[in-house]
Formats: sequence, C-alpha cells, structure tokens
Amino acid sequence: MSDLLTLNIEELVNKIKDAQITSEEICKKYIERINKFEKDVKAWAHFDEKLLLEKAIESDNNRRSGKVTGPLHGIPIALKDIIGTLDMPTECGTVIRKGKSYSQNAEIIDLLLSAGAIIMGKTATSELAYLGPSDTTNPHDYARTPGGSSSGSAAAVASCMAPLSIGSQTGGSVIRPASYCGVVGYKPSYGLISRNGVLKTSEKLDHIGVFGKSVEDVALLAKVLIKKDNYDSSTVHYSTENMLTETKKGPLFEPKFIFYKTESWNLIEKKSREAFEYFIKSFKKNIEVFDTPSYFKDIHKYHQIIHETDLANNFSTYYKKYKKKLSKYMQDAILRGNKYSAKEYAEAVDFMQRSYNSYKEVFEDYHGVLTPSSPGVAPKGLKSTGTAEFNRVWSYLGTPCISLPLLQGENNLPLGIQLVGNRYDDNRFLGVANWLEKECNN
Repeated sequence: MSDLLTLNIEELVNKIKDAQITSEEICKKYIERINKFEKDVKAWAHFDEKLLLEKAIESDNNRRSGKVTGPLHGIPIALKDIIGTLDMPTECGTVIRKGKSYSQNAEIIDLLLSAGAIIMGKTATSELAYLGPSDTTNPHDYARTPGGSSSGSAAAVASCMAPLSIGSQTGGSVIRPASYCGVVGYKPSYGLISRNGVLKTSEKLDHIGVFGKSVEDVALLAKVLIKKDNYDSSTVHYSTENMLTETKKGPLFEPKFIFYKTESWNLIEKKSREAFEYFIKSFKKNIEVFDTPSYFKDIHKYHQIIHETDLANNFSTYYKKYKKKLSKYMQDAILRGNKYSAKEYAEAVDFMQRSYNSYKEVFEDYHGVLTPSSPGVAPKGLKSTGTAEFNRVWSYLGTPCISLPLLQGENNLPLGIQLVGNRYDDNRFLGVANWLEKECNN
C-alpha cells in the first residue's frame, strides 16, 4: 500500500469508499505522526487519540453497513481552537477559557459531520485569534514562528499531523501561516462560510479559511463548508456544485495577472525578494507589475479602526473582569478600540464598498492579483507571529485569496505567493489557482 500521507484527499475518499483502506488505518497513520512530532511542533490544543480511533471505527462500520457516505467520509480534519464543539473544549488560546466548552457545535461542525468527516481535535491559536502567540513552532525550523493566529492549523498540515485543517482570518491569519509553514491556505470570499458558533472578533472582518496540501484539497473541503446560514447574516447563497470540477478544469485561456509589489517591497529580505523577482520573470507573459493603488494606505488605517473597535466591544467583559490575564497585545488593542469615535468607525465601514468598487475593475482585464503572502520567510523567535502587512487589504475587501507554497527564501524555507480574486468568483478563482500551482510544479 502506498504511503497514505502522500495521497490527495479525493484519492483517500475514493479508497475508503472502495474499501481499499479504512478510516481507522488513516487515523493511526496520523496518530503516529503526532506521537513523533507534536512534542516539538506543539500544534494541538486538544487531541484525544482514543476518541479519534473510536470515531474512525464508527465511520468504517457505518460504511460497511451501507449507510450513506458523504464527500469527506472517514477523512480526519483538525479545527482551530476557536470553533465551538460539544465534545471537546474550546479554549480560544486564553487561560480565561481553560477547560471550557461551547454549548453547541458550530454550524461548520454540523456540515463536516454531515459530509462524513471526523473531527481530529483542536489546533492551537493565538490568544483570542489576535496577536498573543501560542506555543506552536514552525515545522521547518522549531526556532521560528508558524505565523498566526491559525498557528496550529497550518503547522499540523505542514508536519503531516493532519490532512486538512480549518482556521480563520481577520487580518492575515490564514495566508501568513500558510506561507510560513509551506502549505496551501485558502480564505474564501466574505460571507461564504458561516461563523455561527465560532469566536467572534470582528463581524465585518472575520472569515473562516482552510488549509491543505494542494488547491484541489482545499477546494474539496471548502465545497462542504460553503452554505447559507440564517444564523450568520453575512452569509450568502452560493452554488458550489461545480467547485471541484471548475478547480480541476482551470481557466478557459491562459490567465493574465497583476503583480502588486506593495509599499513594503523594500522591507522584504534580499533572498525572498530575488525569489519573487524570479517568479515574475518566469511568468513574464502572464504578469504585469503595477504600483499598489493609493487608497490601499487608507485601507490599512480603516481595517485597524474596525478590528480594534470590534475587539473592544466583543471582549469588553474579559477586559473588565480578567484584564491581567490578557496579553499586552490585547490590552493595547482594546484600549485603542475604546477611543475611536462612531464617526471614525462609520467612515471605515463606508469605505469598504467604495474601495471594493474601485478594486473590482481589475477583473475586467485580469484573472487575478498576485502579491507576496508575507514579507519573507518565517521570522526567528516565537514572541511574534509576524506581520499581516500583505493580507489586511484582502480581509477588508472580503475578496478570496490563497497562499501557494511555490517559492523558497532564506535557508530554503517556504515562501508563499498570494493570489487574490474577485468577490464571489471563488469557483473560477480556484481554477486559476490550480493552473498556477500546476504550472509551477511541472
């Protein structure tokens, strides 16, 4: 039998369906990896080996007895520890919630279970999905950050301790860890995946995102999670019936991209900058390099106003009751958030649609925007999770973006290319991402 860890998700699903392998065998493989690497990577906030095997055996028994199998039947999936679950604690990376659970499953848990997936456990997150780092290390170099706030979700996939994982992004919490850890990280358009039952940090900016080893893998997972939810008013009706087909098919003709170097280009480490320059040169017939639009500077300012005001509002009880248990990062953000005026917040929200209307004109002539996923490889040290400098704009605009592990920077560490699409064009966008991934890997 070929190594189960190298198979893509669709292959695993089909082999389980055809009784060539069992979910129990797959889960045992991942348990082996966890036992080998977890002590160094520290990706898990909660993992129960016995519970995982019980679920795997139950999944295999259901298949053998002829019960209907879903598109992810028997596939183990890791969850960021801000996603509510009934049978596991949801601690959100803070001692304030030590040992506490949610009173019901998040909407996306029910969707996963309906699809036949198995919840492996909870992966470590930065404190309350903000900046206070977890203990997680980068699987490529334990002395470096894995990024945040979806630290454990990216590190678990990168170290083959999980085939797929779910995270969240408010600034750069999916794209940056994906870049640092060398995996695919996909943040769909705002409103495609429900946040009902997930820790709320910012109603206007929070997105659910997914991690995997390939574009097709994350497309298969996203297809299951994208659904209108009446309990999350931001969600929209969006057909994913052809999502995997469109992803595999790719664009109808060779795509054209804009590459934004952004204002921070000179801050990128030399070897990383050379890698990006080589990438641009390799795709010179597909890529035009542009300066970033001037209004992007305003977006960074407005993103901060919304994010910090919402943190101050959503975590006001924690701030009043447990201030000393919060990190300096969170205390300072809440302090600033309490000082913004209603006028400043309204302006920041109003600018969202106006700036998006300007941005979307790009797609009249181009298939997507390319930028670095991060300012370079994962920084040394575990006291910071890096900067969301290259990510905030897309969280603010609510556009789909994906980090593809196509390059290497200093010390041959992974370096992601970020592809950005047009809002609610995710089916086509994933096809373009798949084309880019395959072109680079050929």
